[in-house]
Amino acid sequence: MSSPAIKVDNIGKSYIISHEGQDRYTALRDVIARKAAGVVKKSKPVLRKEEFWALKDISFDIKQGEAVGIIGRNGAGKSTLLKILSRITEPTRGRIEINGRIASLLEVGTGFHPELTGRENIFLNGAILGMSRAEIKRKFDEIVDFSGVEKFLDTPVKRYSSGMYVRLAFAVAAHLEPEILVVDEVLAVGDAEFQRKCLGKMNDVSQKEGRTVLFVSHQMDAISRLCQKVIVLNGGNIQFNGNSDEAIKIYHNKMENTSALARWDKAGYMPGNELVKLVEVAVVNEQEEIKDILDIRQAIGIRMKYMVLQDDVPFTHGLNLYNAEGVHILSSHDIDTAKNNQSGKKGEYETIAWIPANFLAEGLVSVSVAIMSYDPFLVHFHENDTVSFTVIDSMEGDSARGVYGGPFPGIVRPILKWKNKRSI
Repeated sequence: MSSPAIKVDNIGKSYIISHEGQDRYTALRDVIARKAAGVVKKSKPVLRKEEFWALKDISFDIKQGEAVGIIGRNGAGKSTLLKILSRITEPTRGRIEINGRIASLLEVGTGFHPELTGRENIFLNGAILGMSRAEIKRKFDEIVDFSGVEKFLDTPVKRYSSGMYVRLAFAVAAHLEPEILVVDEVLAVGDAEFQRKCLGKMNDVSQKEGRTVLFVSHQMDAISRLCQKVIVLNGGNIQFNGNSDEAIKIYHNKMENTSALARWDKAGYMPGNELVKLVEVAVVNEQEEIKDILDIRQAIGIRMKYMVLQDDVPFTHGLNLYNAEGVHILSSHDIDTAKNNQSGKKGEYETIAWIPANFLAEGLVSVSVAIMSYDPFLVHFHENDTVSFTVIDSMEGDSARGVYGGPFPGIVRPILKWKNKRSI
């Protein structure tokens, strides 16, 4: 059995933080009294030191060829962990075993010498990775072509824009054949088209070339597309280490306190009244499987299960969708049942509202559900933020995005019918 590419055993990283304070509390009356007596004494600041643990008891293994995401809120310890793995900083305690050459892209400005040209930095980075000059020359044209900075290749990189810098830095890190590639959120500096190229290259590095990729990002769609396994950090600890869909769900639950499934115990509290009670709400894919992550090109179902407690209760269903910023995307009512004044016999029921493919834009969506009667009007329940899900765009060309890889604003993204004709 081959050794893991990375083995982390109980590492921790602490920092000493200094706080400036006074040696004791001084009341206003004390200052006035001292001034009156002519004995004002200037107090000296006292530095109070505090130990802060950015990482605590972190342990995991990463196999060769795995693409692993690292996610968490700001301050969770992601960048600190990558710096330790990249040997930029040492852990306070614990042990790390790395098998293979590692190339890191963590911050704009890391890894290149600002006074050297782009050409010289390519050879410098290759030498640092332990590659011969012949190996670097063999990859040189491919690196330059990928980066798109050919015109500025003999310009010192200190004159590069941040976008140009990242383009060349990523091209070097990905193409000089390290066994392990570590990439932080720095890719956000590049434009959307280049980000797409980078994701494609990292996917090739992992799946086709069998090398290991560690990727930190706040873009859950990118994490979902690239990574089979994800580590969720929270407060310097590992909250979860496993399947990417489950990890993203935990991350969103931490951020939004909802998930793709909400279920109520029939023996306890259930939203509703003496006529109708809510049992379950779920987000499902086209196969009616419960999913948190859904492809923009597929229909999305919002499934509601409920109990009708009396015969001949007329009712209809409703839902509301909101994006991550709280913008109301849409409201929808089941107009067929309302129009037909549908009445149900006592029992358990299920309904699914289908959102068409290529309708919602990428991002997090939360769902509110309701059941009401119209004659007379009565809301049996209206539950806010019951479930949530994330829409991702695979950028494979058959969504509303097409082949365009740049920013695509808006809260919906339908494929519209365009009629074109020559006017002259």
